[in-house]
Amino acid sequence: MYFGKEKEQNEGRVPPNQKVTSGWPVLHVGNVPYYKDDLSNWDLTIDGLVERPAVLSFDELLALQDVEKENDIHCVTGWSKLDNRWQGVSTRVLAEHVSVKADAKFVMLFAEEGWSTDLPIEDFLHETSLLAHSHNGERLTPEHGYPLRAVIPHLYFWKSAKWIRGIRFQSENEQGFWERNGYHMYGNPWKEQRFAWD
Repeated sequence: MYFGKEKEQNEGRVPPNQKVTSGWPVLHVGNVPYYKDDLSNWDLTIDGLVERPAVLSFDELLALQDVEKENDIHCVTGWSKLDNRWQGVSTRVLAEHVSVKADAKFVMLFAEEGWSTDLPIEDFLHETSLLAHSHNGERLTPEHGYPLRAVIPHLYFWKSAKWIRGIRFQSENEQGFWERNGYHMYGNPWKEQRFAWD
């Protein structure tokens, strides 16, 4: 419940049936992956319908172009966290780097622990979307996706895959991990698209 100024400030920012938290709950399935400090055992594969498939080291990724974006995030479990500041690489810059083909309509994100999620390409390339390595001025912790996580803030936060290792551009949509387990294919928090039947 909001009171006074706080309610006024958050008006229009919090989707239905969400509660604002000042913390950042940790939710995931499976183990938390840990990497060497130098990230020598980490890379990001970008393939599918692209002209120039790529396997990028962390340093190569950072060399593309660092951006900073501020947004609110909304978890399907009912919490929202406002005023997040992310630093990372714009998804649009990544798409330009590999030259995405015109027939690519969807994107699959692949992460550690067999995790994956699907997105229409316009959502992946949304102006607010990025692959983040830092949150509020500090490197992500392993529990929140270190060294790199997707941030697709206009959709429920399960679409923002933690521990991302692969991006595939596709002509057809397919279900990711949570979508196969009953979650909505799109996940618009303003329409409360939590589950397949919503």
